[in-house]
Amino acid sequence: MNQFKTMGFSKHLIQWYLQNKRELPWRNTQNAYAIWLSEIILQQTRVAQGLPYFEAFISRFPTVFDLANAPEEEVLKLWQGLGYYSRARNLHHTSKIIAFEHSGDFPKSYKELLHLKGVGSYTAAAIASFAYNEAVPVVDGNVYRVLARYFDVDTDISSSQAKNEFTNLAAEVLDTKQPALFNQAIMEFGAIQCVPKSPDCSVCVFNNSCAAVQKNKVHLLPVKLKKTKVTKRFFNYLVVQDDNGLCLVTQRTTKGIWFNLFEFPLLESEDNLTEEQLINELKMKNPISDTIQSVVAFEDKSVVHKLSHQHLEIRFWHLKVSGKLENGRTISDVKKLPFPIVIHNFLEKYF
Repeated sequence: MNQFKTMGFSKHLIQWYLQNKRELPWRNTQNAYAIWLSEIILQQTRVAQGLPYFEAFISRFPTVFDLANAPEEEVLKLWQGLGYYSRARNLHHTSKIIAFEHSGDFPKSYKELLHLKGVGSYTAAAIASFAYNEAVPVVDGNVYRVLARYFDVDTDISSSQAKNEFTNLAAEVLDTKQPALFNQAIMEFGAIQCVPKSPDCSVCVFNNSCAAVQKNKVHLLPVKLKKTKVTKRFFNYLVVQDDNGLCLVTQRTTKGIWFNLFEFPLLESEDNLTEEQLINELKMKNPISDTIQSVVAFEDKSVVHKLSHQHLEIRFWHLKVSGKLENGRTISDVKKLPFPIVIHNFLEKYF
């Protein structure tokens, strides 16, 4: 690699960052807890969406001890809407390790940080460089994109060799004297300047040196050939209420989506169901079917909820039953529980 081009890249990138960076609360600290918390929240989450969650968490749990001592249900409730709930469970688990086994002190190096649950190479590098100024490169989607375009790297970023190749390239361009500043700069540059679609290269600090601009390949890089296989599923949520208005909720205890979150009793089907089909399914599978007085869909069409690997077509059904439900809860108690955001939004709309 051309050494002059490498040095120029780092220098101009940092200059750009100092003039254009967003003021974010986790950037003006070397507190490992705040940095770790922000990085976990921002995994697979845009800054605009993640910022209010970070502020809510740091307000409710100002130290790792506060987070460690909180019940998981409260952590999941505060996380509600961010998705990928395993992040919240791992966050809570790791906070206990740090608080109770390490006296509240985070590991001080990249290699040690990798041993924490929920902390991969990117998060470990971010914490190590931002909190301890360790000269280790961060490599996330933004970094892949910036490096692929600037240096014209056409390696498929979903391939097995991509991670090592881009990590080595990031290490080569890293400013080892100010790694925290450089890492923040390259991520920020990818987030607000070298964006995935239609970046404005005319105002880019690198428009005279970026290989992708010179070769008219900006729209072609980075290369990603592997496509995520998406499964379609049909969920029928049964909002069962008795004569006193009490309803049933259950907690998902099987591994998979929404583990440990709450939901209404679920009937999964092969396709969207009519009211008659739902009643027939209930007669075959559900012990409460004998007490049902009425079945009404809350809306005519299902709600489509898109996850990374699954598209869920969700329909909520109101089932009025006679008598008193065993383990029934009031709506006000139900709304205090952590739910998937699609159910939370339903409750906010109808209750």
